[in-house]
Amino acid sequence: MFERTALPDGPRVISARLSGARSVTVEAHVLAGSRHEGADQAGCAHFMEHLTFKGTRAYPTTRALSEAVEGIGGTFNASTDRESTVYDVRVPTRHAGLAVGVLGELVARPLLDEREIERERGVIIEEIRSYLDDPAEHVNVLLDLAVFDDTPLGREIAGSEESVRELPADAIHRFWGTYYRPSNVVVAISGDLSHADAVALAAEAFGTGDGVVPGYAPAPAIPAGERFVRATRATTQAQLMLGMPGLHRDHPDQWALSVLNGVLGDGMSSRLFLEVREERGLAYDVGSSIVSYSDAGLVSVYAGVDPGRIRPTIAAILAEMARLRDETVPDAELAKVQAYLAGRLELRLDETRYLASWIGTQEALHDRVMTPDEALAAIAAVTAADVRDLAGRLFRDEALRLAVVAPAGRGKALERTLRLPRPPRARVPRRGGPVAAAAGGTAR
Repeated sequence: MFERTALPDGPRVISARLSGARSVTVEAHVLAGSRHEGADQAGCAHFMEHLTFKGTRAYPTTRALSEAVEGIGGTFNASTDRESTVYDVRVPTRHAGLAVGVLGELVARPLLDEREIERERGVIIEEIRSYLDDPAEHVNVLLDLAVFDDTPLGREIAGSEESVRELPADAIHRFWGTYYRPSNVVVAISGDLSHADAVALAAEAFGTGDGVVPGYAPAPAIPAGERFVRATRATTQAQLMLGMPGLHRDHPDQWALSVLNGVLGDGMSSRLFLEVREERGLAYDVGSSIVSYSDAGLVSVYAGVDPGRIRPTIAAILAEMARLRDETVPDAELAKVQAYLAGRLELRLDETRYLASWIGTQEALHDRVMTPDEALAAIAAVTAADVRDLAGRLFRDEALRLAVVAPAGRGKALERTLRLPRPPRARVPRRGGPVAAAAGGTAR
């Protein structure tokens, strides 16, 4: 399904051929994210991502870059995460060389002009404000802080207004020089292109460059922040997120967690959707998700609710979590969720964009690259006992954290709600009672 080559002092190249595909997607995974920043560099990785699009050696302006890609009907973008920054280009197959070349320019030859740095500060500050003005985005920021505290995993990836204003230009240059080395990059390519051609294009576009790349501080013992965090916004709806520690990225139970998440809140046939929305009418948008890092993870549940119904919504969510902890998922429901997860994976892998992301992310961040068949087998191997055992380990009162964004006067003093329903007590047969009779005793 894929082939990979590690170029000497250059990028690792991984490709998957889709015969007959009319498009090719190329991704460059730079192993540099917000976790690599020091306390005085908050927002540097994200700032770096912005600046690459302000001009390169071959494309000295944003306009030149956009015309090169959009002029042939292509698209390109980038995103910064905790442990990597990903650049992607999608073009018609015949322009694969241009796509790889553009990424090589963005990563290896950005101009990093100081006038553009000063101009871009205002743009990034507006981006940060847009997150904070959007209650659904803001509550995510608050939950990260509640789980990971004021650490690189808990801080907003883009930084704060203050950190962006104060970030020195030379810190950005040093960040690029330290992390944006060809040997610290994974190039992933999917489309109707041979691996030999993919390797040749990547070698020409990215060149060579090696060196010692610093690591990052380990995750704190989580949950590390306050049990309940709240922000006030003049909205007609409250946003809430419940979170708890999950699993690190390559944990042996990671596939069981995917199935658990599917049962709990992934999709319109999940328990949270059916109970919280369809049966109780408490929320329009409700669901669960998982995030995994190299040494930590997060399980979260999100809901947008009427400000006066925050407490019953939290209670309904916790009740569904307790069910997973206390009851074995029925065979039919388990099979339905496994079919949902498997089908969604297979359908996405027909797209060059998702396929490039699949192989690129695994090569860059995981211990090994799985084929789709191996992933499907891992999903199918999860048992109901696996799911219940994992829920028992993850869903604990002391692990719960809550973030709420609500209008003034709403969503206060919710710490006491962070208590899962107690497991049902096992019945102890009384001597000579009906239970004993049912087991073969004599009732009086």
